[in-house]
Order: sequence, then structure tokens, then C-alpha cells
Amino acid sequence: MIKVIKSEAEYHDALGRIEKLMNGDPDEGTPEANELEVLTLLVADYESKRFPASLPDPIEAIKFRIEQQNLTQRDMIPFIGSRSKVSEVLSGKRTLTLSMMRALHTNLGIPAKVLLQERDSSLLEESEIDWNCFPVQEIVSRGWVENRSRNVREQAEEIMRDFFSQLGKVKAAVAMFRKSDHVRSARSMDEYALRSWSARVVIKARQTPLKTGFITGTVDLDFMREVARLSWSENGPVLAREYLANHGIPLIVEPHLPRTYLDGAAILVDSNSPIIGLSLRHDRIDNFWFCLMHELAHIAHHLGGDVSSFFDDLDVENQGDQREKEADELAGEALIPRDLWENSPAKNYRSPEAAEHLAKKAHIHPAIVAGRMRHHFHNYRILNQLVGHGLVRRLFPDVKWSA
Repeated sequence: MIKVIKSEAEYHDALGRIEKLMNGDPDEGTPEANELEVLTLLVADYESKRFPASLPDPIEAIKFRIEQQNLTQRDMIPFIGSRSKVSEVLSGKRTLTLSMMRALHTNLGIPAKVLLQERDSSLLEESEIDWNCFPVQEIVSRGWVENRSRNVREQAEEIMRDFFSQLGKVKAAVAMFRKSDHVRSARSMDEYALRSWSARVVIKARQTPLKTGFITGTVDLDFMREVARLSWSENGPVLAREYLANHGIPLIVEPHLPRTYLDGAAILVDSNSPIIGLSLRHDRIDNFWFCLMHELAHIAHHLGGDVSSFFDDLDVENQGDQREKEADELAGEALIPRDLWENSPAKNYRSPEAAEHLAKKAHIHPAIVAGRMRHHFHNYRILNQLVGHGLVRRLFPDVKWSA
């Protein structure tokens, strides 16, 4: 029975068992592999408390062995993976996986207890994660992570570790599972798919750092109205992304994953770094602008404190949630001020002319007014020609859209 290591004798017994398991090179998912996984974490936890500075750094140990045996980074590919993986491991950007450790231990003779330091003891919390529940096949097919294996499901954990390593270390992904989120949806969203999509949004935001940092208090009603006025241009969504970037807010467009029913999200990476993610699940101009304003409203009033992310399915009403109600109202006010709406023919007449008239007065795209009218009259068949079907996704050609 595996238990927490409390003595030197138990520690040496565990090391001996780890050595034996590593030499046996157990397949992923077998009882032996699972035992090895748990033992490595328990040993790392004991070592960090008993003698935290007594062993050499695992990456330095690998570099030393490369130099000692006159090897090159290319020679490390059979043990670590692709050339890019080797480079990332040696630069500290990628965490060693158990399969890498086994190969390095078996073929280069690097002591297991040295390599095991790479396993952060806090990852004991990973036992709460069922790696096979992630949409691994979809993630691989979308090219979110490099993988050439034909047995994707059998390597779910390693593939997902590679994917989440783009956030820094796997413990960053574990932390995402512990974040306090708010989900607006009438349907049950797949938590594993939702976390994967959220991670992808954060990864893409980090791949292109912004020149300007976000300043708390920037987003208010006036700011949102400035953004909304960009809708008048046919390239308005792209202009909005540039405008937000200039104020320290990445706008990431990423198609939703199956079973998420997701339109948009406001994500707080740290105490002062908001990100907006949009899926463009509905390829319409009116939908883009309302979703964007809704997430900006969350940044303005709700993100932070006890909630670090909002995930929104805007096909459903606010369900009585005060924060969602406030976000809906602020988004509507930013797009079409209440006084203009109340005194506009668009409130009473379902005609394209009424929509065009109000759009000119508000300096916004007619599709936004048409969308407001459809919602107001509870009739989504009217003004169908004005809401801008198929006019948003094409503005983001760098995004991989499914057929």
C-alpha cells in the first residue's frame, strides 16, 4: 500500500522501487505506471522537506551528461521527443514527463532521484484530474499541441501535459481547475473542454505580448462606447481588437470546443491582466458586438476578487444572476444609449429603415440595431438581412474554422 514517506528507510525503499519500475518501462495507464507516478511525487515531496538543496538541478544534470558524453541536442531527440521539445526542456520552458525521465535514466544513466526533482510536489493535486476526459483528439486535430502518435487516447496524459506546459508548468493548469469561475449557460458545459479552451485562449494571448499593460479602471461606459463606434467600419471587429490591444486587453478569437456552447469569456490571468476570448459561434455582426460589450462589462465591474473568469452562453437569459443582468444592461447601453432607443422609431416599427435611422444617430453598425430589435420584439425572423450573417469570421483568416 502506497503511503506518505515519513522516514529515511521508507525514502530509500521508495527509491529502490522507483528504480525497479523505471527499468521495467511500464506502459502508460498500467498499475505499475500509476504506482511510479505516485511514488515520484511522494519522493519529491519528501526530498523538498528533508534536503531541498542537496541534489543537482535536473536540467543541469542533463546538460552535464550531454557535455560529458560529447552529445548534441539532436542526440537527445530519442529520449525527449522532437527537436523543439529538446530545446524547450533544456531552456526550462517545458517540464520533463515521466516517459522522458525513464528514457534519460535508462539510456544516459542520470539518477532517478535527480530527475524526479522536476516533479513539483504540489502536483499531488493532479490526482483530481482525469486526463482521459479532455477532448484530446480535437486538441490534436486543431494543432494546439505537436503530436505524431496514432494512439492519441492512450497518450492522453502526456499530450495534455505538453499542451498545458505552454502555460509554464503543469501546475499552472492544475491551478486553472481550482479557479473560481462563473458560467452562464442553461446547458451543462463540459468542464474539461471548457478548461482546454480557456487555456488555449491564455496561451494565444501570451504568444503575442502587448506593448501596453492594462490599467485598472480603464474600461467604463465611455470606453465601451468608443469601441462600439468602431463597428461602423466593415473591419470594425479587427479595429476593436487593435484598440483593445493598445489598452492592454488581448482579444483572442478561438472557436469553441464541442459541449461548451460558448460565445465569450472574460479571463483574469493574474491580478491585473484581463483577456477576452470570443468563439464567434454565431457568425453575425450583431452577435460579435454584443458579446464583446458583455465581456468588457465583466472586466469593468465583475472580474477579480472572488471570480477570475466568466464564461458566457449568451443564447440564454441572465437567469436572475445580478452580475449577468448588469453586464447585459451595460452592454446594451454602450451600444445603444437608452435615450436614443426610447425616442427611436426602431422601438415600435420593425422596418429596416427604422434600424438604419437609429444606427446613424448612434454611430454604430445597423446590424447592432437590428439585433436589438429582434430581441425587443422576441422575433428572430425579422431583419434577417441586416444582422450581418457570415461577415465576421472572414475578418480573422488566421483562425482555423471547422467546415
